[in-house]
This record gives sequence, structure tokens and C-alpha cells, in this order.
Amino acid sequence: MILYLGIFFLALLIGMPVALGLGAASLVYLLIEGHGHLLVAFPQRMIAGIDSFLLLTIPFFILAGNLMGAANLTGHIVRAAQFAVGRIKGGLAVVNVLSSFLLSGSSGAATSEAAAVGGIMIPPMKRDGYPPAYAAALTAVGSLLGPMIPPSLPLILFGVLTGTSIGDLFLAGILPGLLLGSLLMAYALWKGRRENHPVAAPIPREERRGILIATLPAVVLPIFIVVGIRSGIFTPTEAAGVACIYALAIGFLVYRSLTWEKLRTSFYDTATMSAGVMLVVAMASMTGFVLGIESLPQKVAALILGLTDSPVLLVVLLNVILLVLGLFLEPLAAMVLIIPVLNALSPSIGMDPVQMGVMVVLNLMIGMCTPPVGLVLFIVGSIARTPIQAVARAALPMLGLCIIVLVLVATLPGLSLFIPDLFR
Repeated sequence: MILYLGIFFLALLIGMPVALGLGAASLVYLLIEGHGHLLVAFPQRMIAGIDSFLLLTIPFFILAGNLMGAANLTGHIVRAAQFAVGRIKGGLAVVNVLSSFLLSGSSGAATSEAAAVGGIMIPPMKRDGYPPAYAAALTAVGSLLGPMIPPSLPLILFGVLTGTSIGDLFLAGILPGLLLGSLLMAYALWKGRRENHPVAAPIPREERRGILIATLPAVVLPIFIVVGIRSGIFTPTEAAGVACIYALAIGFLVYRSLTWEKLRTSFYDTATMSAGVMLVVAMASMTGFVLGIESLPQKVAALILGLTDSPVLLVVLLNVILLVLGLFLEPLAAMVLIIPVLNALSPSIGMDPVQMGVMVVLNLMIGMCTPPVGLVLFIVGSIARTPIQAVARAALPMLGLCIIVLVLVATLPGLSLFIPDLFR
């Protein structure tokens, strides 16, 4: 395990992409440990890793999010949020969080949400006198709502890698997402009053009806997807295809802002993003094969169990490990490394796999907003033209709120399991 991780981190340090780093670590490990005869399994395991019908949900949901973005859904969402909460002290900050929450029903990923909301919200917040670091930090932490509210790409990957119901995972992320969004809005209100942040300009009365109507598609999509999956109308993969058709119809027939050039760009962006994700999944399959040769997950689990057999302490230790991994690895790479260990520890922990999925995803998403590898920080920092260090400092109180939600998810099963149990 030490050899494999050493090679993997060395690959990352020299600038190798995560997917290639996983593959290189697996390849070198097999050669050094005398398993060269197993190299023939390398391409077979890669193909087997992505030969899953469920994985089709990823490119389809990415495409649906890109189509909704090309149709300027973000602009409509921001206007609706401004109409709802803009006329209060610090209103633009609350609009920022509410926009992230509404957009999460179509984006499913923190990076795309940070770029979309940040591009629209950070410039006016700076113009109205908000500290640039605070505007960027609020956008960064608010973007974590994307992976919690369905359709969530990290939850899909967790479901694929562990065999957990994607429909249940989608439902399980709703309450934690609502709680995190509410805490962030409460923090924005408190900070707005404390620092006398400005009030946003009012929305003209004649525009309000049109804004509400234009925002309905964003609100309806996640409800339609979750209800359709849980009622058996369609599978998660079919739901992703339906979401694409829905996005096309909204873009061409309702907003009428989706052009053929935007459509071509959406397909191109989807292809490049999906290829990157699928390559990581393929290499993850090879990683699992390599780790399984030496029973490394079981050995790591036995080492952890040697420290304590208390389920509570095991959950605490697991969360600490996940937080540390999130500091240095992208969520998917960290998920690849930790899931085999999770499978070995699950019987001793006794946690429902759906609750475990929400806990793992939220934990790793926090790493997206922390240096040195917090990708979301770099996105919002570049938009705000603010040093990453300043954004990270401004994000600390909000990350504390994320930790509170994480603790509640880990200790209160009902927070994540109430809605899935209700649908059952």
C-alpha cells in the first residue's frame, strides 16, 4: 500500500493527471512486486470498469447540465433569487447561496456550479462593496450544494462503485443539502447586518411574473427526476436521458436561447468532461484489482480495527482520514482509494450504505474548498481576481458550518435516511 500510494503521489507532484497517475501507480506496482504476468489483465479490467449501464447516467446528466447552462438557466435563477431575497441587508450574498441551491438541480457538480454562479454573482458583489475574498468564498462553499442535491455526479459514482441504490442516494442528499444551504444563508444574513452590507436593487414589478415563470424549469427538473426514479417510471440511466430531452425542449421551446452553435459546444464539453471521468473510473477498476491482489483493503481495515472496535470511534477516524485525503486528492481519486477500505470496515461500523454515501461525498467535497488542491478555490479566486490564501481564510467560518452538517450526517441517520425511508 505504501509503495502504491508513494508512486501515485509522486505522479501527482510531477503534474500527471489523476487518471494517468492511478494507472501508472498500478502498472509500476505490478512490475516491482513481481506480478508482471498480470499485465495482460490491465486493459481487460479497464474495459470491465466502465462496462456498466449505470455509468451512462454520467455523460447524460453532464449534457443536461451543459444544455441548461447554454440556455442561460443560471441568469434566470439569479434573477428569481434576487426577487425572493434581494431586498434585505446583505441580500446579494443570500442571492448567491440561493442561486447555488436552485442551480444544483441541473449542475450536479461543484466545479460547474462555482463557475456558473461565480461568473454572474461575484462581479456585482464586488461592485456593490462586498469584500472580493468573501464573495469568492461564499460562492465556493455554496457550490458544494451541487453534489448534494440530485442529480449529483459524486453520489452517482459512489452508487456505481459500491452498488448502492442511486435513487436512495439522491433522496438522502436532499435534507443535508437543505440544511447546509440554510446555514449558509443564515451566515450571510448575520454577516450582512454585522458589516452593513448593501441592499440589492429592486426587481421592476413588470418583470416579476416573467422571472418566476422562467425559473420553474429549474425547480421542476430535480423533482421530476427523483419522483420518476423512485416511482419506477424510469431507471436512473433513463432519467438522465429524459433530463437531456427536457433540457433541449426548455432551451429551444421555452427560453428560445439555445442555438445550434451552443448545442455543438455543449456536446463537445460533455464529451471532454465525460472522457475524463470515465478514464478515472477505468483506472479505478485497475486500482481495485491491484489492491485486491495483496488484500490491502482488508489489511488497512484490520489495522484500523486494531486501534479500536468502537463504531463511534471508527466513524470519527474514518472522517478524519477522509478529510485528510480531501486536502490532497480530487474527490473521485480519494473515493477510489477509500471505498475498498470502506467495504472492509462496513460490517464493524454498522452504518447504512446510503448514509455512508452522503457522509463520504460531503466529506470529500469539503476538500474542494481547502488548499492545496481545492479546485473550487482556484475557480472562484480567478473570477474574483483574489489570492487563494485570502479566499481560503474567508471560507473558514463557512467550512465550519459544513463540518457541523457532516457531524450531523454521521451521527443522525434520520437526517439522510428520512426521505428514502419515506419513499419506501
